[in-house]
Amino acid sequence: MCGIIGVCSIDRNIAPMISLGLRRLEYRGYDSVGVAIVGEGGIQVWKAKGDVDSFLSRFKVDSIAGRTGLGHTRWATHGPPNDVNAHPHMDCRGKIAVVHNGVLRNFVALKNILELRGHSIVSETDTELIAHLIEDEKHFSSSFFEAFVRAVSRLEGSYAIAVVNEDEPHRVYFARVKSPLIIGVGNGFNAVASDIPAVIEYTRRIIVLDDGELGWITPGEVKVFKLTDEGLMEVSREEILSRVVFIEWGVEAASKHGYPHFMLKEIVEQPDSVRSTYEGNVSDPVLETIASLLASSDNIIVTGAGTSYHAGLTFTYYLANIAGRHSIPIIASEHRILEGAVGRGDVVVAISQSGETFDTLEAVRAFRRRGARVVGVTNVVGSALSREADIAVYMRAGPEIGVAATKTFTSQIMLLTLISIYTARETGLLGGSEVKVEVASLAEAPNIVRESIGRSLEIISDRELGEHRSAYILGRGLGAHVAKEAALKIKEIAYVHAESYPAGESKHGPIALIDEGFPVYFAATTDSPEITGNIMEMAARGARVVVVKPEDYKLPVGVKEAKTVEMPPTRGDIKLDPYALTPYFQILAYKEAVARGYNPDKPRNLAKTVTVE
Repeated sequence: MCGIIGVCSIDRNIAPMISLGLRRLEYRGYDSVGVAIVGEGGIQVWKAKGDVDSFLSRFKVDSIAGRTGLGHTRWATHGPPNDVNAHPHMDCRGKIAVVHNGVLRNFVALKNILELRGHSIVSETDTELIAHLIEDEKHFSSSFFEAFVRAVSRLEGSYAIAVVNEDEPHRVYFARVKSPLIIGVGNGFNAVASDIPAVIEYTRRIIVLDDGELGWITPGEVKVFKLTDEGLMEVSREEILSRVVFIEWGVEAASKHGYPHFMLKEIVEQPDSVRSTYEGNVSDPVLETIASLLASSDNIIVTGAGTSYHAGLTFTYYLANIAGRHSIPIIASEHRILEGAVGRGDVVVAISQSGETFDTLEAVRAFRRRGARVVGVTNVVGSALSREADIAVYMRAGPEIGVAATKTFTSQIMLLTLISIYTARETGLLGGSEVKVEVASLAEAPNIVRESIGRSLEIISDRELGEHRSAYILGRGLGAHVAKEAALKIKEIAYVHAESYPAGESKHGPIALIDEGFPVYFAATTDSPEITGNIMEMAARGARVVVVKPEDYKLPVGVKEAKTVEMPPTRGDIKLDPYALTPYFQILAYKEAVARGYNPDKPRNLAKTVTVE
């Protein structure tokens, strides 16, 4: 996820507007920054690795003269953070500048075509290809806009794009598919941006663009078109005016999209982050390399900390049940338990959202010293894990502000499930056509997450746990791993002592704590019909039992004493169960925290990235 802004004005210098917009958008990306200003001498670009404030001070951006320009704050997906990969990117002649948020799935194919046609690609980004595509299409077009439309129609994946053209110095072109983009309607100026905070200091009149829309702004005009299967359809001026909304939020609230907390915002963002992970990796040849490595390894060790460890447990489940490969999960801080048994021929899959988690890096270094190869699964390009791993693969979930991992957990599961499916092809358990079917089924995950969030927000009360200070979260099979992450969320956000056990283990000790009204939640997944017995055991002892399950999963025996919560159907596909169940527990933790007067974005004693021993 990156932040983009484009502004064109009749009489005001737009550089200070872009500077403030970049500051407001830094939460969307913070590894490199850039601006492009259209002036009398053409387009000038300044860009560099680093944070926004340092960049603005270094290049004295506020003092740059111009009436039209672009700004970008990057969160790397293609290519590590450096000056060359920073946006904006230009075409071969330096007449077109582009900023972009999203992931182009057909990046490799487009790059090969453009290089064959003589274009010089200087960065490792997918964004630069857009500038060259437009340049290439100009040879076959009667106008710049036609070339822009032709180029956009060749893109696959997700994108929000803003473009300036030296020959049209008072116009900013834009396009949006699956990545947010808004128009700020001003007096004597107009703007496009990734998010409302970028423009709210200057205008509160906003148009939210829909998927497939593209067009241009000038200082006094907004033109919007819809790219459809039938061709390009212009959106009428009347419809555009009817879509203008007035924003009443302040700057701080707007940076959260109107949500009271980043945690809730990021929970709600999960359909987009899961889709981004899927689309950004489903055709990535790196996954095939990893699959081949896992299939041929002597042993597979899966390691991580906290939420990443729980995602790793889910990976061990799918790796065994889809690909037929046994793996050993180990909490990163306890890597010494296995260190002496690891050696050449073994593969370590290390999972870390930030790529900087101390315990995970220590485990990676220890296992590498023993000769193991390391696959790093992270969300941050250029992180320590991505540098130290033999192979790195990225979640592409976008930055996560809240301390409690939410959207990165479901993105981790998506990426690890894709790896499991590709590994099954290498082990011979799935044929080529079967792999396509299994991969295609995961495309439904974003919709399931979206529906799960909607249902959970509606049915979970603010004080679901009442005055209880303890709770159990139980599951079997895959559900036991979902339950572990659920219990962690409730502990770290609501400060309730939530404990997770495999449901079958509850009668071997934990059930002794059950008394009248004790909260017991079951994460019932489609692989665990035996869980009915455990539900009945808890209900018989007076527990307040809540069973969270996909609505099309019919438990063998009904339990009248238990409350059943119906989550979206998963058609019996165990790969989809985490997306149906996980949001329920995230929202339960969030609502409990808020109701108890705690700030869910800043749980006590915790940090977003644990970089100390």
